[in-house]
Amino acid sequence: MVPPVHATLPPDGIWRTGRSYYSVWGTIFEIDARFEPIKRLGAGSYGVVCSAKDEKTKENVAIKKISNVFENPTTAVRTLREMKILRQIRHFNVISLKHVMVPSRPSMFTEVYLVFELMDTDLDRVIKSSQLLSADLVRCFVFQILCGLRYIHSANVLHQDLKPSNILVNSNCHLKIADFGLARTAAQDDSEFMTGYVVTRWYRAPEVLLGSYNYGQPIDVWSVGCIFAELLGRKPIFPGTCSQKQLQRIIRVLGTPKPAELDFIKSGKARRYIKLLPYTRGTPLSTLFPLADPLGLDLLAKMLVFDPTKRITAAEALKHPYLADVYNPSLDCPAQSPVKLDLEGVKKNTLRQLMWDELICCHDRFAQRPTPIGRPAASRNGS
Repeated sequence: MVPPVHATLPPDGIWRTGRSYYSVWGTIFEIDARFEPIKRLGAGSYGVVCSAKDEKTKENVAIKKISNVFENPTTAVRTLREMKILRQIRHFNVISLKHVMVPSRPSMFTEVYLVFELMDTDLDRVIKSSQLLSADLVRCFVFQILCGLRYIHSANVLHQDLKPSNILVNSNCHLKIADFGLARTAAQDDSEFMTGYVVTRWYRAPEVLLGSYNYGQPIDVWSVGCIFAELLGRKPIFPGTCSQKQLQRIIRVLGTPKPAELDFIKSGKARRYIKLLPYTRGTPLSTLFPLADPLGLDLLAKMLVFDPTKRITAAEALKHPYLADVYNPSLDCPAQSPVKLDLEGVKKNTLRQLMWDELICCHDRFAQRPTPIGRPAASRNGS
């Protein structure tokens, strides 16, 4: 019987210096010889991920292979975006891109291999598991998510896809925000429109559901609020099957917005839709989560505010009394400079050269092994 992970021959029969070839559950990995795959971790539209041993650093890592990266320009741009962002930001609560493979054929490569620090699981699996989520553990998780988000926002980046499966966790409860494929730099002024296709629906803020193209950092805070609620209730708080039902679920919990709370909505059609919905007083969060810390519910309420202009920021949330017992100043730090992407209006025929340039830039950058910002000091809560 052929093992699920084993050394193999190059598909084209050509051995390349410094490279090893492995079959990972039928997917061929052509990787630097310093890495030895261990097992497949997952697969999806983004590619295949396997764990591996880095013989140079003696660390276990995760290798993501993106196949046929130029077949769909959207895949290429998402990959470029993630690489550019992770090359420029370094924080303990943000996943670290540790290494990239430089293709052996610059003008012909179709695959990209990214090497990340290896994490044990993600919050989605934790929430769905039978593991006890104590009040202290929930507080620790929320604090770390906010630390990573505060750093990301200070670097002028919107994550735009925060959800439990994109929050990675280790057995020691250290947490990292991952998957920056939909991230982008924040709009500089109201004339710069954003895309409406962001955030998995259950974690999508009202302004995005209502078709706003001038949203900003509050959409990420809303998503964190949804994740916080899911940690408390062990199920999604707003599981809508479409945008309209998503809004209806939100309003059933928060109550019908007052006229002043609709000022941020520019679309007359969207305003009329909200006004035509049946009036509801909402459902108190204390009813939904009767065992939760009242201070935690106060912070949650400030995150899940319908009007984004009134929503708490990540930096403000970190100072909330609910997080006082786990607060660690070494993690609450801003980025030293804003991220630059320069990917707007990229032409399809330039993607390969841009990808090559970024791979070389990343390779040189990570060869210097920069120290992550915000490494936590020892604390009794493990945060």
